[in-house]
Amino acid sequence: MTKADIARAVQEKASLTVKEATDAVELVLATLKETLAEGETVKFSGFGTFLVKKRAERKGRNLTTGEEIPVQAKWVVKFEPGEQFKAMVDSDNF
Repeated sequence: MTKADIARAVQEKASLTVKEATDAVELVLATLKETLAEGETVKFSGFGTFLVKKRAERKGRNLTTGEEIPVQAKWVVKFEPGEQFKAMVDSDNF
């Protein structure tokens, strides 16, 4: 499913115009990105939590030469699904 597909689904379910639905989806995603870029956590009750964590420096390996190389520490975005969401995905609906 793409962002456009989500906007169409919102448009149909909320009886909005395509532009209103697209703008709403864009605003939610922009707010999510801005909040995470500030290092804050975003929680959606019943869905899950987006958070930013620091990945420690580690040793990697050059696959061509086999030489060990350092991989710098960096910030990464993590998603932890909520219990309701996990249960929904784990059901036999597929």
